Amino acid sequence: MWLKPEEVLLKNALKLWMTEKSNDYFILQRRRGYGEGGGGLTGLLVGTLDAVLDSTAKVAPFRILHQTPDSQVYWSIACGATKEEINQHWEWLQQNVMGTLSVFDSSEDITSFVQGKIRGLIAEEGKVSLVQEEDPEKFREALLRFQKWFALPEKEKLVTYYSCSYWKGRVPCQGWLYLSTNFLSFYSYLLGAEVKLIISWDEIWKLEKTSNVILAESIHVSAGGEDHYFSMFLHLHETFLLMEQLADYSIKRLFDKETFQHVPALSDPLQITKRGLETHARNEQFCAFFRLPRGENLVEVYESFLWVPFSHFNTLGKICVSENYLCFASQDGSQCYVIIPIREIVGVDKPDSSSRAVTVCVRGKRALRFSEVRDYERLANSVRRRCGATASPRHILAGAAGAESCHNLIEHFEDNPEEVALMVGQRDGSKAVSTEALMTVFHPQDAENLDPKMLKEKMKEQSWNIHFAEYGRGMSMFRTRKTRDLVVRGVPEALRGELWLLFSGAINDMVTHPGYYSELVEQSLGTSTLATDEIERDLHRSLPEHPAFQSDTGISALRRVLTSYAYRNPKIGYCQAMNILTSVLLLYAKEEEAFWLLVAICERMLPDYFNRRIIGALVDQSVFEELIRDHLSQLTEHMTDMTFFSSVSLSWFLTLFISVLPIESAVNVVDCFFYDGIKAILQLGLAVLDFNMDHLLACRDDAEAVTILNKFFDSVTNKDSPLPPTVQQGATANSEKTANSKVDITDLIREAYEKYGDIRSEEVESMRRRNKLFVIQTLEDTTKQNVLRVVSQEVKFTPADLDDLYGLFKRQHFLSCYWTMDSAALLHHDPSLAYLEQYQLAQQQFCSLLSLLAPWSHCSSCHLLSLWAFRLMDENQDGLVNFKEFCCGLNILYSGTFTEKLKFLFKMHLPPVSLPDVPEDGVIRKSPERGRGKVDLQAYLKQWQDELLKREENIKDLPRINQGQFIQFSKTLYSLFHGDAEEESLYRAIASVTSLLLRMEEVGRRLQGPPPPTETASAHREHTAVPETASDTLPAPCTPETAIQPQEVQWSFAFEQILASLLNEPVVVHFFEKPVDIQGRLEHAKVTQLKV
Repeated sequence: MWLKPEEVLLKNALKLWMTEKSNDYFILQRRRGYGEGGGGLTGLLVGTLDAVLDSTAKVAPFRILHQTPDSQVYWSIACGATKEEINQHWEWLQQNVMGTLSVFDSSEDITSFVQGKIRGLIAEEGKVSLVQEEDPEKFREALLRFQKWFALPEKEKLVTYYSCSYWKGRVPCQGWLYLSTNFLSFYSYLLGAEVKLIISWDEIWKLEKTSNVILAESIHVSAGGEDHYFSMFLHLHETFLLMEQLADYSIKRLFDKETFQHVPALSDPLQITKRGLETHARNEQFCAFFRLPRGENLVEVYESFLWVPFSHFNTLGKICVSENYLCFASQDGSQCYVIIPIREIVGVDKPDSSSRAVTVCVRGKRALRFSEVRDYERLANSVRRRCGATASPRHILAGAAGAESCHNLIEHFEDNPEEVALMVGQRDGSKAVSTEALMTVFHPQDAENLDPKMLKEKMKEQSWNIHFAEYGRGMSMFRTRKTRDLVVRGVPEALRGELWLLFSGAINDMVTHPGYYSELVEQSLGTSTLATDEIERDLHRSLPEHPAFQSDTGISALRRVLTSYAYRNPKIGYCQAMNILTSVLLLYAKEEEAFWLLVAICERMLPDYFNRRIIGALVDQSVFEELIRDHLSQLTEHMTDMTFFSSVSLSWFLTLFISVLPIESAVNVVDCFFYDGIKAILQLGLAVLDFNMDHLLACRDDAEAVTILNKFFDSVTNKDSPLPPTVQQGATANSEKTANSKVDITDLIREAYEKYGDIRSEEVESMRRRNKLFVIQTLEDTTKQNVLRVVSQEVKFTPADLDDLYGLFKRQHFLSCYWTMDSAALLHHDPSLAYLEQYQLAQQQFCSLLSLLAPWSHCSSCHLLSLWAFRLMDENQDGLVNFKEFCCGLNILYSGTFTEKLKFLFKMHLPPVSLPDVPEDGVIRKSPERGRGKVDLQAYLKQWQDELLKREENIKDLPRINQGQFIQFSKTLYSLFHGDAEEESLYRAIASVTSLLLRMEEVGRRLQGPPPPTETASAHREHTAVPETASDTLPAPCTPETAIQPQEVQWSFAFEQILASLLNEPVVVHFFEKPVDIQGRLEHAKVTQLKV
């Protein structure tokens, strides 16, 4: 490897380096302790220095220095891990540089030329192989060490590396931690003791920061049943965050099959960088905090003060600018933040430079003033540039003072009201089928009704109107503690849809996608999929007691929203609980608004909740258990089994308490959820348990605890709800209770915020990331146990061997996804399939794994046999082999009888298995693409029935093998015997059997007489192409004796004939029946799988 020229002091270096070659201008040196005479104390000391010290010496044991005859200065220009590599560099210098140096007059010119040449070579290499890093030279060295020490495939992308200590027992090993796209690796070498560790990110169960008496602060990694601790980092927090990001990236890519098509920095696993990961994490945090659409990129950040007009003071915070939004969040504890869509900005101005302020004018006659912005001119220009045509009257601001300009701008909009965009809740022209919220249709408010509840509702509305007047209305509204207080008290019925859209950020999606929902409705209605079947089944189970869903109006709207979303996002499709959430959304929002609210919930606010494994809900349950341990320790001491809380709280998270609370109370919970996210649900869950603490501590079993919680939820009311008694679910139940037993939902929510409001959203997100690994690995372990239980009934492998096989099979599946986003396993992944089908191998991955495990791995035609085995094991001919198919085939090769093994080989030589024409990716697409179109349930049931009734295949049912196929079959047997101790005897036995079969066929054909002409012609047409196939796949010399003449009659053999003949050869029978060292092959495969 060429190195950036650096000065070295040769006097001291002679103690560690030995000169092997030299001339007038270059010296080739070998590191002491390497190569000949490399052992002993010198080797131990030098190896230790190379592993611990951060210098070029640890990169490679060979190097080349540049010198000039009249100078004492030496420059390192190249290094190499092997003698062959360094000799290549030496030869290149001799051929391309030495002849040129003689033309220079001075040593300075020679050194300058050599340095320029080497830098040019490095730059040329960098264009091809290296992504630009912060320090390319050091990264090049680290990459070479990484490749040398761990021998991972060259495609594995090193992201970054850190110096740290790895604790092996109570002894710290100082070394280097390498973080790559798919692996966490560590290397240490101290006085002859080498420590090498490679852990794939998909194997990690736990990743957390810990501290104890011995280790002040360390990173704990749990994988494969072992615990690993790393400490003494220079920047531990930065290292941990990057490890979290890589683990999360691996989980999404390998388990969720996410392709990151809309994230260029992560779309190619061969080009992942530390900077790209950090940028993606920052963008995700930015979007989550401000509830922005996914895909927004944080471009600029400024520290500034924002003038808060209603409080008459400046609040310190940060301005965050993306392509489409300008956001501000306070940092002084005032909990004030503002979101300004660029589309709503109509003007930007800056006053005199003394105040370093930028004034942003937005639609709705409002202006926001940011002061003390360090780079205020850049901010103003950036916002102006992004405004584009949106701020058409902007030019009138040039040269005027800020206040006067904004005043003129306001006058402009007063004169041109058509340019003022409608605020949230006033948007007309929707193409959705239903343009009114169902609550408006079925329970219109009576303006003349002045009962106490309606009066209180009007007072709530007035409070919000005052709030809008002070804080603004719409997207650019100030959100402060007062906003949250109003939400906790309950949002008025008339404003609920508007504020849900605003707080969830769904309004941004709807405004930027006009007409999208209407198009989806037209495209999706009439389609028939598994999702639509499930939707139809659940339509009448969604709030069946509410009048809106007892009519066709509500049911049709619900059908349209759910079907449209399933069409938009087939990865989620439809999941139970989505119908309950959507029905509540439709009560208070228009149909199109309800659709975008559902999008916000499923894709941003509750990620991974609504899929086959509900991973997101399980993760939040784990977070909830952790919070219970922290805040309700008395309860955890009494109820040692935390799984009780998981089983009880699942419906709380999936339906946001809608399924357990009366509808009039549940909507208050939904108010808080849209404002504070999952944090509001966690807080309320803690408050519910705290409220019932005494009763739960007195419980003797889980059933009694469940009864107590159910009674509590039945007692929750909303005393301020203006809904009529016919709609209130809790009205009938609570009418029989005394006033003392009732719990008001507003009081319960207020108590949740008072006691547990200090739980920060950032902490919740951190706990989510920490628990996600454990949840996914637990699900994976459950899946593995289910698969092994099913497969073990059909094979003879021991449980331990089957477990190892599953690990190898799963790793091979992941290997097909490690370095590409276009593997067949990813392209044809269908999450709706059963657990047995989740991990499958395409042709290339299958052949690689079988070449490690099959008994024929030593023979010359191993790859061809593996290809035929793949086609034979692929029972449903979808181009993918699942674990059950793989094990059943391998079971025959390992533990089958002589007849079973011979039959397996025989079937491998029958068409279409032995045909060569197959797509390059190995996928024979004989069935329609899975997951699309109408699901033929009858076909699935028939396939299941056929599998249940599948009888043992009779050898008489096998077709006859023709001449060309028999020749190929004989060649296969010969190749299998190659290298065996009794190779000669086996060859003679096969020759004898072949000769006997040919004579038998000749005699039989003579006894039967010549076949009719039609049979001869058809036989000829059927078999003339077969010898070409055999010769294409396994070339063999064609002699006159073996050549098939067109007029020659074809002969064929039945499997029974071949079996009977081979049974008469004991040496052949013994070869196939001798036991296979299964454990040895499995251990060998574990070691070499990555290298292959």
